[in-house]
Amino acid sequence: MEGTISLGIFDSNDKLVRVLHRESKVDNFTIDENSLKTTWDGKNDAGEDLPTGKYRARGYAVGRLKVDDLGKGEALPSGAADHVSVKLVTNPLVSDTRSVMELGVGVDSKGSFLKTMDGLPLATINETPNLARVSLAKEGEKAANIWQDDGSSVEHLRVSNIDKMMAFDCGFFELK
Repeated sequence: MEGTISLGIFDSNDKLVRVLHRESKVDNFTIDENSLKTTWDGKNDAGEDLPTGKYRARGYAVGRLKVDDLGKGEALPSGAADHVSVKLVTNPLVSDTRSVMELGVGVDSKGSFLKTMDGLPLATINETPNLARVSLAKEGEKAANIWQDDGSSVEHLRVSNIDKMMAFDCGFFELK
């Protein structure tokens, strides 16, 4: 599947402690015959050493998304939510138990992005800074409408091909 890869490190409570790759291309990994490899330094996103214990690496391959600007409005619609359910592409390498995921929208100083509900950023939507609120609603099985409010106006966007994502699990490992 063409696109990008987002990979996170999760602690034993399934809390995201490190975004290891965000929207990375395949060539950012070491390519082996049957795998992609990367390394982790045992630190969290703040650069602090994490305690010894059990951790898990998991992520998503995200196909090429299309973002369309549908114009400006004055208010967020009443039917919008903080997340939607999305059916994923089945991972052919494993018996896929994460065929449906809850997808949300996050914001940071750089703009808005699609994310998992446990916080793993998946794909940039828009580079509008200083967003105060965002919401979304499904538009069929392959798209979502997103409204983002920067305090002066509401921008309406549509993200298509949201069904072109595949979950993968790198498994558990012990940090000593």
